[in-house]
Amino acid sequence: MKQQTSILTPGANFICDRLIIISHLKIVFPILLSCGLMFYIVGCAVGPNYSTPKVSVPESWSELQQKGEAKPASIVQWWKAFNDPVLDSLITRAVKSNLDLRVAEARVREARFQSGVVAADLWPSANTSASYSRSRRSMGISTIPPNAKVKRDLYEAGFDASWEIDLFGGKRRAIEAARADIDAAVENQRDVLITLLAEVARNYIEVRGSQRRLEIVRKNIKVQQETVEITRARYKAGLSSELDAVQAEALLATTQSQIPLLENSMKQAIHRIGMLLGQEPGNLSGELSKEASIPHAPPVVPVGLPSDLLRRRPDVRRAERELAAATARIGVATANLFPKFSLTGDFGLQTENLNAFSLAQSRFWSIGPTVRWPIFEAGRIRANIKVQNARQEQSLLSYEKAVLASLEDVENAIVAYTTEYVRHQNLSEAVNANQRAVDLASELFTRGLANFLNVLDAERSLYRSEDELVQSERTVSLNLVILYKALGGGWEKEPS
Repeated sequence: MKQQTSILTPGANFICDRLIIISHLKIVFPILLSCGLMFYIVGCAVGPNYSTPKVSVPESWSELQQKGEAKPASIVQWWKAFNDPVLDSLITRAVKSNLDLRVAEARVREARFQSGVVAADLWPSANTSASYSRSRRSMGISTIPPNAKVKRDLYEAGFDASWEIDLFGGKRRAIEAARADIDAAVENQRDVLITLLAEVARNYIEVRGSQRRLEIVRKNIKVQQETVEITRARYKAGLSSELDAVQAEALLATTQSQIPLLENSMKQAIHRIGMLLGQEPGNLSGELSKEASIPHAPPVVPVGLPSDLLRRRPDVRRAERELAAATARIGVATANLFPKFSLTGDFGLQTENLNAFSLAQSRFWSIGPTVRWPIFEAGRIRANIKVQNARQEQSLLSYEKAVLASLEDVENAIVAYTTEYVRHQNLSEAVNANQRAVDLASELFTRGLANFLNVLDAERSLYRSEDELVQSERTVSLNLVILYKALGGGWEKEPS
């Protein structure tokens, strides 16, 4: 959907045609000034007028299952749904001190100040100056009278002013683009905030997940150490072979080898949280090293409607504002095709004698209109217009892509969350069954009705299923964080 460039209204074209025909300056300038005032009052401007493009979105989510609801999503402070005070505290501190967020805030201020720079072009500019010079004339020029002063002083002070009338609206289009840039910077700040919230929550869940896995490993190590002792005692008593004892020791060593990996993952996640909070990596080790459970996902997750994303996702809103800015810059480039009209004037005092500086005869002034119209630019102006049109087309395609990407993110997050939730329930049943199998295998082995291999297999299966259950519990919570991020939650203010 490419927006067409409208140069002028029919009335404006009529006026411009007449201006070209008129050649006498005494007639042209009054007409030009009158036209400039008329255009400035009615607010006409070259270039296309922007309107938000319409994009099609589905009426509902195709992957919506039993764990998602289409009713309006309550995601203003989505992290509070986990009911974890430590997570709440970390997010509060991250919002206050994260460096990426502060950079984004500075960019918003930069865009606002830049808008002020652009808006200043609409108004007249005035300058004041003062100077003194001492000079000597060359007496080798015959045209200089013999009695002329060889040396002289020149004192000068005054001010000058100029005002370029925005006849064709190029400056107003520039202001329109600058305001859209401000909006885009604000949406970028919101996007950074959403990413920050999700990163803090994700790493916090990783910390708790690693701690839970370490807890399971240590529990299994304790059980397996008892098994090693039992098998060694049975071997010494001649009730079993040495193979049983060696196999039990091998299983124990394998389980113990998981501890360094899990501790590494936990510490890296703690360091990452510290960085997100604008602190040194190790500052949170004491606070987060104490074991705690994984934040649990709420039983119901409302996701709203696909149409909500267009007003809620900051990246989509930013792409729309960038499109508005690109559209306005077409008008800025188009305005260079037309003449520029200015009013200029200066007033001051100039004298060779400092004592006569304030006398009336030392005054000088000038005022009058000027016109400047590029005649030959070797196609530069029209090429620049084409450049701005191409950039607008790119911005439009980027906006449409951002909408599609947001829809994909939510669909993927919904299916990932719902399928992992089902998997978690199945793994919970598997843990119960494997625990029962370990109990039965141990009892049969103690009674001499089964070999030790059955016990080892049962213990391996139990450990594997328990570890997978914890990982699944962590993944469910992580997928929920991803879903909240995909929905664009977290940047809005809490309703009062």
